[in-house]
Amino acid sequence: MENKNKVWFITGASRGFGRIWAEAALSRGDKVAATARTPESISELKERFGDAVLPLALDVTDPRQVEKVVRQAHAHFGRLDVVLNNAGYTLVGTTEEADESDVRDLFDANYFGTLRVIQAALPLLRMQGNGHILGVSSAMGIVAAPLIGFYCASKWAVEALHDSLAQEVNGFGIKVTLIEPGAFATDFGSPLSMKTSPGMEVYADLRNQVFGRLSTAERGDPQATANAILHIVDAEEPPLRFAVGAGVLPLAREAYANRLTAWEAWESVTNAAQGKPINKR
Repeated sequence: MENKNKVWFITGASRGFGRIWAEAALSRGDKVAATARTPESISELKERFGDAVLPLALDVTDPRQVEKVVRQAHAHFGRLDVVLNNAGYTLVGTTEEADESDVRDLFDANYFGTLRVIQAALPLLRMQGNGHILGVSSAMGIVAAPLIGFYCASKWAVEALHDSLAQEVNGFGIKVTLIEPGAFATDFGSPLSMKTSPGMEVYADLRNQVFGRLSTAERGDPQATANAILHIVDAEEPPLRFAVGAGVLPLAREAYANRLTAWEAWESVTNAAQGKPINKR
């Protein structure tokens, strides 16, 4: 396992996983460019860890600010070893209820915000000849659920982005990992991390059912994830996908088994749709 001191760039470092993983990195002697929309929310990190922390204001929906802040962090520490995209939020609402502008805002933060940071960091990582890009996806990047379909869609997009990215940058010594957490007792469901569309009465029963299940669902201890993330960034050959929490893998197994069953049930029709081979000159 590789275990030298690393320099991290973390978005959404003010709370939740971003804060926990920033503290874990700093506690073992790493350095962190900790970013958040409001620098006051991460000032305590500076007080505790001193020059090991570079607190920076960053709204990932601002392309110019993203470019500026990533370069500022690289210039300050001289390198970036781990680029961790954690900033994001969820939109609660059925497909019929959500306003298109809210969906666009969600993707601007969750998908395009991640893309902006990656595009700003890639030239610097290529110049270094190394680096590790971590994208925080979700178990909902593997399956979809009612009422949060747009959040799921943004995470499915994040999954595809990193899958392609890993194939594109492998030759430059850059590693890529998708972090896929299950249900944890973070503040992700708080008003700071969630926006809700106006509800329609016709979906009231569904909403009550979903919220009822969520209220009794078992949630993991977010602090317990820190060692797992450090293990991933220290690995010489980290995985492209890393499920965080015991509930993710059973969920994935069931989802993929169901998909294979459906595809195979229609295989004859699928193959017939191929038609006869067409030879092009």
